Amino acid sequence: MSYPPDRYFGDAGEINATFRPVTAPPDFVSTPVTSDGPTVATGTRYHYLSTTASTSGEYGLYRVDMGPEFGGPSTHFHRAMSESFFILSGTMRLFDGDRWIDATAGDYLYVPVGGLHAFRNESGAPASMLMLFAPGAPREEYFEGITQLGDLDDEQRAAFFVEHDSYFLSS
Repeated sequence: MSYPPDRYFGDAGEINATFRPVTAPPDFVSTPVTSDGPTVATGTRYHYLSTTASTSGEYGLYRVDMGPEFGGPSTHFHRAMSESFFILSGTMRLFDGDRWIDATAGDYLYVPVGGLHAFRNESGAPASMLMLFAPGAPREEYFEGITQLGDLDDEQRAAFFVEHDSYFLSS
């Protein structure tokens, strides 16, 4: 393995880092999904730490703070991006395509492109995790759009998932 090709050609570096304090308010707070689609815990808070726009498509990094309610998508895969989960606090149930794992602070799951996975908070207590998508994709539109699935018909819902590289298994 080797390093990727250079993309910065200056001699002295640049002052261009972005800092976000832990006290920053969430960028989006979800409401429940009322359809047969994925369920999202009431009041799940999404912190858009690094978006595909802010990283020029390199990756997307999000902190997801879930309340004690059950919530999370059913088993699915992505055709264009990998996804990683790092548990910050609480207990999250992670599905690695083979088994469900009760993941706690410090646990990590990497899901390559095409890998089956799911996650949910069934603990009855709040939980927080980092989600990393690589390469980056406009996941903000997905997080915000899933709260509106109840307003869509089956065809529109299916198109929404394909548009957002989310392929759910049939029950």
